[in-house]
Amino acid sequence: MARPTGARPTAQKPKTPAPRPAAAPVAAPAAVVAPEPPKKKTSPAQFFREVRAEARKITWTSRKETWITSVMVLIMVVVVSLFLSLIDLILRFGISGILKLGS
Repeated sequence: MARPTGARPTAQKPKTPAPRPAAAPVAAPAAVVAPEPPKKKTSPAQFFREVRAEARKITWTSRKETWITSVMVLIMVVVVSLFLSLIDLILRFGISGILKLGS
């Protein structure tokens, strides 16, 4: 079933500008601000379980992708080094020519 022309997806909400405050907020005195509750301590075992869970979410590249990327980087290094060598050669001849004119 096709959507009618101009229909908006229901997941999107129209953007409305946020209202601006009339005046700058006044900072509360230090005595009035409630201190933050202490953070819950985590045991080493729980920490390592969480680390393993996060490590499982990592998507590693394949050998082929790693090889292709390495070759691309090597090619770009060669191209940039040739380009910079060419610019260096041009500048060297230009500056030496200018210095010869002055002497």
